[in-house]
Amino acid sequence: MRTVALTKDIQPWYQQGWPWFLIAIPATAVIAGAVTLWLAITSWDGLVVDDYYQQGKTIEKTIGRSIRAREMGLVADFRVRAEEVSVRLSAAQGIALPPTVVLTIAHPTRAGQDQKLLLKGRDGAFAGAVAPLSTGRWLIQLEDEAQTWRLSETILVPTGAEVRIVPADA
Repeated sequence: MRTVALTKDIQPWYQQGWPWFLIAIPATAVIAGAVTLWLAITSWDGLVVDDYYQQGKTIEKTIGRSIRAREMGLVADFRVRAEEVSVRLSAAQGIALPPTVVLTIAHPTRAGQDQKLLLKGRDGAFAGAVAPLSTGRWLIQLEDEAQTWRLSETILVPTGAEVRIVPADA
C-alpha cells in the first residue's frame, strides 16, 4: 500500500482572519461598556430639583400665581444679549408695577447653570448682567419678590433671545 502524504501549508491560528473576527465581537462590547462607564462617572446630570416631592405638593400655589398674573394683566418683553438681560413689564391699568423683580433662568437638565437675578427697575423697565447662556433650551421665570404672581416661558438660545411672556393658562 502506498501512503499519500498531504502537504498542506497550515498556518497558526493567529495568522488567520476568522479567529480575530470572532474575538473582535466581544472585545468591541467590552470597550463600549468601558466607555459608557467612563461617561456615566464623569458626567453626572443630577436632579434639577432636589426636593421634587415638595415641589409637586406646591403646584396649586404655582398655578394660583399664574392666575394672579393673568388677573393683573401682566405681560413681559424679555431680551437676552451676550451678558445682559432686559425685561419690559406692563400691567393692566391701575396696577402698580413692583420696583424689583426676581428673574430665574434655568436649564432644564443642568441645575449648575441656573441663574437667579434680582433686577431693579423703574416704570416697568428692568435690566441686569447675566452669565452667558449656552445654546439650547432655557426656562425663564419672572416674579415679584413677595412671590404673589409669576410669568414663565421657554426660550431657545440664540434664536429665541427676544420673547414676549404672557401668563400661562391654568
